[in-house]
Amino acid sequence: MEHLTGGGAPLLGEPPPVELANTVYAARGRRKEGLQTVEHLAAWLRDMRPRLAVELDDADIHGVTDRDLRLTRELRDAVRTLCAAAVEGHDLDPDAVATLNRHAGQSPRWHELRTVPEPHTVVCSKGRPVSAAFAALAEDAVDLFAGPSCCRLRVCHAPGCVLYFVRDIPRREWCSPGCGNRARAARHYAKVRKEPDD
Repeated sequence: MEHLTGGGAPLLGEPPPVELANTVYAARGRRKEGLQTVEHLAAWLRDMRPRLAVELDDADIHGVTDRDLRLTRELRDAVRTLCAAAVEGHDLDPDAVATLNRHAGQSPRWHELRTVPEPHTVVCSKGRPVSAAFAALAEDAVDLFAGPSCCRLRVCHAPGCVLYFVRDIPRREWCSPGCGNRARAARHYAKVRKEPDD
């Protein structure tokens, strides 16, 4: 289900690395930056918090810095470059791969067993939790591009849309139902304009 974060970037329920790639999006056919400020990044992290591999509390999210924003955009741009190559069937860009791998190795993390209130796993890290969350996100992207989901990665076919998605059903062509509706309406209006007047 599509909704917008505090920065305006859409969230479509895609794997977290694809959601990060989609923080560059289009509105009325114009490319938009969904991570313009640290506040936008904090809003994105808050909305993505349940789906990130590292637990972030409100203090962690409020502590986002300009450096975090710069590094997040760098990771996002590498993921977008790799998405484009995967969708177009090109070799993965070595610089984007190096950037992704550098981000994935930034923060050591491990799993610990907790027993209260019942046995469960907690991801722990050394360093800042936000850094650990983005290192985990980069690792998820490594798994995406090296795994079977990479073959199902698509770019939305709606006019003007620049979002990526993982095709979960064979006939899916759009990132969201909204884009599907806009594409069908555009096809209908184009067909109506071509038909001769009676």
